[in-house]
Amino acid sequence: MVLQIRRQVTLGVVIGSRAFFNGAPCKASRDETLAQLEKLGVRALTLPFEATVNGAVQSVADAVLYADFFRKQADEIDGLVIGLPNFGDEIAIAELVNRAKLNVPILLQASNDEVDKVSVHERRDAFCGKISVSNNFWQYGVPFTETTSHTCDTDSAEFGADLERFARLCRTVRGMRGARLGAIGARTGAFQTMRYSEKLLQAGGITVVTVDLSEMMSAAGAISDSDPDLRAKMERIRSYGTIPAHITEAQVTRQAKWTLAVNRWIEENGCDASAIQCWRSLQDNFGCATCVTMSMMGEELMPSACEVDVMGALSMYALALASGAPPAILDWNNNYGREADKCVCTHCGNYPRSFIGDTPEIGELDVLGETIGRSKCFGAVKGKVKPGPMTYFRLSSDDRAGTLKCYLGEGEFTDDPFPMDGGIAVTRVPRLRELMRFVTQNGFEHHVAMVRGNHADVVNEAVTRYLGWPLYAHNIEQEPALTLPRRF
Repeated sequence: MVLQIRRQVTLGVVIGSRAFFNGAPCKASRDETLAQLEKLGVRALTLPFEATVNGAVQSVADAVLYADFFRKQADEIDGLVIGLPNFGDEIAIAELVNRAKLNVPILLQASNDEVDKVSVHERRDAFCGKISVSNNFWQYGVPFTETTSHTCDTDSAEFGADLERFARLCRTVRGMRGARLGAIGARTGAFQTMRYSEKLLQAGGITVVTVDLSEMMSAAGAISDSDPDLRAKMERIRSYGTIPAHITEAQVTRQAKWTLAVNRWIEENGCDASAIQCWRSLQDNFGCATCVTMSMMGEELMPSACEVDVMGALSMYALALASGAPPAILDWNNNYGREADKCVCTHCGNYPRSFIGDTPEIGELDVLGETIGRSKCFGAVKGKVKPGPMTYFRLSSDDRAGTLKCYLGEGEFTDDPFPMDGGIAVTRVPRLRELMRFVTQNGFEHHVAMVRGNHADVVNEAVTRYLGWPLYAHNIEQEPALTLPRRF
């Protein structure tokens, strides 16, 4: 199974031109854009240069030709890059998009004029042409993505960075629209915070596949000790972290069987992310934790949330798509002294290894181990998260409002000490108390997904411009918007 997150991004490339203007820059714009995409490892789809005058779209007939070409390959196209080396023909561009009906993100680029080349035969006027194209997009109801600057050179590092960001945006939008989430086990009775609406998810193109925990424990128990996949999984667990000396071979074997059963089920059902009933039936009835199972899947960009937190798994998946890095699910868990902008985020031990940033210990669950016996609780990945920037995101299904909703922001992990067992992340978020007030007053859960690095801009645009879900962006500058006066 090729994971959506590992699939090569494919972008359609269009060069727009107006016949009045010098067509020579069209070829350079096309060649430079294709070279930038090749450098990024992004697959480009476009018609041969000879298919139209100057290899550009500058008439409705050209638009029809390109629309037919793209429509035949719609399943492969994640987004469109539309370049304007000159003013462009705004109607031809709008007709192309309207006729192709791809419903994918669009990056609209316009090239710079040079101040010494503005004669009637040299000028580009793309600065103005971009406004005309965007005005037609507004009329047609077509959302699109801006480049960093209103105009830029197609061979510039700035445009290369715009293309790299756009590829991640397209991956995020496509991945979220068709996500398949595995729900392994029933929600634990006491955890009503993990309720969610499958129907609201399905309305957004997101499918939930369920399986009873007893079926998975049975599948794990049926794995032969001589199964070569089992031996490989045991070695993977041993090399994943430091295992205390008192952990027995039988405990590692049991953990590997559970992990292998989960991995096989997820592959068989084509799941992109998962959520598992981790507390406490698995420990009572099979004799291991599932933290290291989830941790290793997260490290391979197949995020998995505990407590059957399906919405948390989807939140993690969004961050993985946007960043290409392993995310984690955490609790907003403890204050940090009297520091208003700091808190401690924790979970028992499901963080991916690289999310922690160091080699973890793989031991027993501490809290549950004290209750039912540590011998049943091997599999917790323990470690303190290393300092660095991070992005947090939470999706929730709101049945009362009939929609998915979310919040998003950025902060940092700090190196402040905190002597608690498990997975520990001392976290600083600007205006944290205001964020917590928003969380509590808008019905969000105590779980939040986080990923290392600053990736809020991609998630923000994916959610607001292309997925259409209500979003609160905490401490993030929003785009300018109209203020409509109240007349009455």
